[in-house]
Amino acid sequence: MSTLVLVHGFWHGSWCWSEVVPHVVAAGRPAVAVDMAGHGLSARRPRWFTEQPYDPEAVGTEVSPVADVSLDDAAESLTARLKRIGGGEPVTVVAHSAAGPVLTRIAQRTPELVAHAVYLTAYMPASDVPAVAYTQIPEAADSLVVPLLRGDPARIGALRLDFATGDPAYRRQVREAFYSDVDPALAEAAAGLLTPDSPVGIMLGTTTLTHDGWGSVRRTYIVCTRDLALLPDVQTRFIAEADAAFPDNPTSVVTLDASHSPFLSMPGELAGVLTALG
Repeated sequence: MSTLVLVHGFWHGSWCWSEVVPHVVAAGRPAVAVDMAGHGLSARRPRWFTEQPYDPEAVGTEVSPVADVSLDDAAESLTARLKRIGGGEPVTVVAHSAAGPVLTRIAQRTPELVAHAVYLTAYMPASDVPAVAYTQIPEAADSLVVPLLRGDPARIGALRLDFATGDPAYRRQVREAFYSDVDPALAEAAAGLLTPDSPVGIMLGTTTLTHDGWGSVRRTYIVCTRDLALLPDVQTRFIAEADAAFPDNPTSVVTLDASHSPFLSMPGELAGVLTALG
């Protein structure tokens, strides 16, 4: 079976897969988690995040140090890693949340690198539609993420969370949005590892999908039915749009009774799903 390459979503890093990888490897499947551009070891924190005293005005206005990271940049970075990891052979890419558009771009441009495209409660935008458009559809109206954002993304170049605020209610809202079914101590630890800025350019980019590109790649969508960040109705819309556009290559669907972060709430069960993928 092909190597699993695990890609995190916005504000996270490769660390979020640390509970999943041991289960996958123990089952005999090679797996590696990588950082997306502008995240993890390539994350850059704005000045307001560490400066004292805390400046709420700067939170909403300071241009992000990752504002120049585009969908192209993220795709090029991940493509280089896939080539290195696969050694010329295709790999199975598991994209969580906002890593979905990056996987879509890669599968369209270099389908020979992707043995299986797996979207874990991830954005899977239709042809020529930016991922950000799905945050504005009726099905997304009750997402808990949008109320957490600070500043105008068009001005600051990022989707920004304010982890410097001392407001305990805000931190509870973050945990509820991403980790509602995660053990509270683990959820608090994970929230402490999140970075404040994710590049809005990844969500603004679009990809033209074709039958011999993305439409030719085997794909699976893992629906998380208790997700309060990327709501289940939005997830099912992605699947419906993909299957309408490429009916000869329908999406395989797996359902988990999980929140937005099953890699923390049910790592063993998620690993079982992933290792079973061909």
